[in-house]
Order: sequence, then structure tokens, then C-alpha cells
Amino acid sequence: MNRQVKRTSVDAVRTATGREWDEWNAELDAWGATGHSHKEIVAWLMDERGVGSWWAQSITVAYEQARGLRSPGSGRDGLFTISVSKTVDVPVDDLFKAFMQTAGEALRERTSQPGRSARFDWEDGRTRVNVGFDAKGPGKSVVAVAHERLESPEEAERMKAMWRERLATLKAHIAP
Repeated sequence: MNRQVKRTSVDAVRTATGREWDEWNAELDAWGATGHSHKEIVAWLMDERGVGSWWAQSITVAYEQARGLRSPGSGRDGLFTISVSKTVDVPVDDLFKAFMQTAGEALRERTSQPGRSARFDWEDGRTRVNVGFDAKGPGKSVVAVAHERLESPEEAERMKAMWRERLATLKAHIAP
């Protein structure tokens, strides 16, 4: 079994699904899963094997990685997505407004729902940034950034570091 990525324990997958990772890989091989899309594999696991949606996703991703169909951190298309979040001691509407006011020229807004989400094209013209906002109480909220369509693990790490710094700076400027 390819162990490039940290997975849920053998005991946990066995308890939840009745099989271990290697057994799932063998069953998926027998079905011919390498010739199917991610969505088709998940659907087969759920419909034909009665696996719940979370476990079907987990088994499919682990299988795809073990069979070289995706690199850790990437989708089957070979592109990477990173995510970063930050909790801030301000109401969600204030956090949304502050993020939008400091978005800068690198982000070109596609759509937004005030206090909930915003979607952007990144300045490179090929990647996208999705931002979600969630209230965690009257004076506390979370901003979560997902940067999609990154082409390499190095680019993904670089963008993850940039977003961590950017959200820390945002928090420092608006938190009481």
C-alpha cells in the first residue's frame, strides 16, 4: 500500500466500512476503478457497497493516490487546491467587509453574497479563489480561503504561506 499521505487508521476504516485499505484497493481493482472517474467510484462505493458518503470519498481519494491517479493534495486533474482559515473576534459582516475592502488588485470579484461568500479570479488568469465566512457567535467569525487550480506542490505551498500571512494581517488590522 502506498503510504505517501496520512490516512485514517486501518482500525477506523475497518470499523466504519468492514474492510481495510488494502481490501478496498483490491475490490476497486477488481471492479476496474482505474478506468472510472472519481465521481463514478464514489457512486459505486455508495450504491453497490453501501459505504457512506464521507467514507466513499476517503476510500476513493486513498485509492487514486495509491494507484498514481492523483498526487497528495491534488485532484485527478493534477491541479492543487489549498485552504487556509482564520478565526477573528469580530462579527461576520465586519469580517466580510474588511476582507472585501482589502482584496486588492490581485483578486477580481466574480460573485459574492455579503457576510457569506465571495469568489474571485486570481491575477494570473488561471486560478480561482473562493472565500467563505461563518459566524461563530455574536462577536466571532471565521474566514476560510480556498485557492484552486494551482499547478504544482511548490505553487500550492507558496500560495498557502501567502494566504496565511494575508489572513494574519487582516486579523491584526480588524481584531479589537
